[in-house]
Amino acid sequence: MLNQTAALAHRLVTEGLGAVGFHRYHYALMSTLEEFGPTSQADLGRRSGLDRSDVVAVLDVLAERKLIERTPDVSDRRRNTITLTSVGVRQLQQLDGELARAQDALLAALSSSEREQLARLLDRVLVSHAPSPEAASEPRQKGP
Repeated sequence: MLNQTAALAHRLVTEGLGAVGFHRYHYALMSTLEEFGPTSQADLGRRSGLDRSDVVAVLDVLAERKLIERTPDVSDRRRNTITLTSVGVRQLQQLDGELARAQDALLAALSSSEREQLARLLDRVLVSHAPSPEAASEPRQKGP
C-alpha cells in the first residue's frame, strides 16, 4: 500500500509541476536553496540528494530561466556559489502551491485530523530510519 500510494503521489506531483513547466529536480534544488541559503553546486547536490551530473544540468535550466544565479566563490574561484534569485523565490512559492494541490488531491479521502495523524505517523517512521542524529533533525523536503 505504501508503494502504491507513493506511486500515486509521484504521479500527482509530476503532473502538477509539469503543468507549469517544471520537474521534481527543479523543485528539489530550489527548495534546498531556499531552506539552506546560497551554497556550492556540490553541497547543493548532497543536501538535495541529487547526483552531481544531474545538478549541473538542472542548474543550467534554472539559470536560463533567471531563477538562480551562479557566482564565483570568493574563497575558491574554481567553485560556484548558487543563489536563488527573487524571481526564483516567487516561482518556488507557485510550485509550493502546485505541491499543496497535489497533496490535497492525494489526501482528499482523509479528514483534517486524519491528515495530521498521518503526517505525525509518517514523520515518526522517517525519523526512526534516519541514518544519523544530524539527519533526523534536518528538515525533510516538502510535498506529498
